Amino acid sequence: MKKAVCAGLIGILAFAGAARADDYPSRPITIIVPFAAGGPSDAMARVLAERMRTSLGQPLVIENVTGAGGSIGVGRAVQSPPDGYTISFGHLGTHVANGAVYKLSYDLVTDLEPVVLLPSNPMIVVSKNAVPATSLKELIEWLKSRPSPPTAGTAGAGSGSHIAGVYFESVSGIKLQYVPYRGTAPALNDLIAGQIDIIVDQTSNSINQVRAGTIRAYAITDNKRLASAPDIPTAEEAGLKGFNMTLWSGMWVPKGTPKAIVTKLNAAAVEALNDPGVKKQLESQGLEMTPQDQLTPEALGARQKAEIAKWWPIIKAANIKVD
Repeated sequence: MKKAVCAGLIGILAFAGAARADDYPSRPITIIVPFAAGGPSDAMARVLAERMRTSLGQPLVIENVTGAGGSIGVGRAVQSPPDGYTISFGHLGTHVANGAVYKLSYDLVTDLEPVVLLPSNPMIVVSKNAVPATSLKELIEWLKSRPSPPTAGTAGAGSGSHIAGVYFESVSGIKLQYVPYRGTAPALNDLIAGQIDIIVDQTSNSINQVRAGTIRAYAITDNKRLASAPDIPTAEEAGLKGFNMTLWSGMWVPKGTPKAIVTKLNAAAVEALNDPGVKKQLESQGLEMTPQDQLTPEALGARQKAEIAKWWPIIKAANIKVD
């Protein structure tokens, strides 16, 4: 009798989940971006949200929840109901590195369901225009010659820009003093104003200012030059071997979100990424589109786990501290 009751309850719950998926979405969806408005994550999320609205038939609203290298925003998403109405947008920093930097109240893998692997963003070494160097080699020499460590802007401890800065230190022998912000958009504003010396930034965040001549670029951390910025050499071409890093992004939902809803969100994101207008917008920002066979929840989950295995030992060895 008990077995029959249990089986009946399971069937009812399964039917309820299917019913929710059938009429999903019936109201606006929130995408939590864990950085300030105007930054690279925010820009990508807004482009995708606008196109996904067409597929899903409901608005996708961006909520910027800043602080602690993005870990506060991710935590907000984790604690949301698993009903598909809250999406966690993030990247290598927020969904990998933060687990090695912060004492999180959640598990980055087990408390989130992957939805889609989004375009990647090589980092770019940029400085304020007052820095006299005109090449990466000259920049490294200038950084080493300072009487005190030069200042480097980051989006917080454990953020992509922080990890990239630590990586830059390790392969070049320089020493930096990190200045944390609530996102790389405000850090970039201070770089333009000459308040900090450098940022190892996401290309999509800095490339327009490089083109405008308000900051100076030295190298990108990819193994090939960007089609959108062919005049900027790779770090290896500029004489610094081993400095290769790509900041990939993704979308997740809270653990327990019905699989049918994850599938709907994935389909909407894939449709957006394949839209010619969206591709043009993202590629113009220096982003590299995800290969078609990697546009699956499984691909994002595998990438996240592989990057945790790669980066956590590096981050812990660097002894990154939270201020």
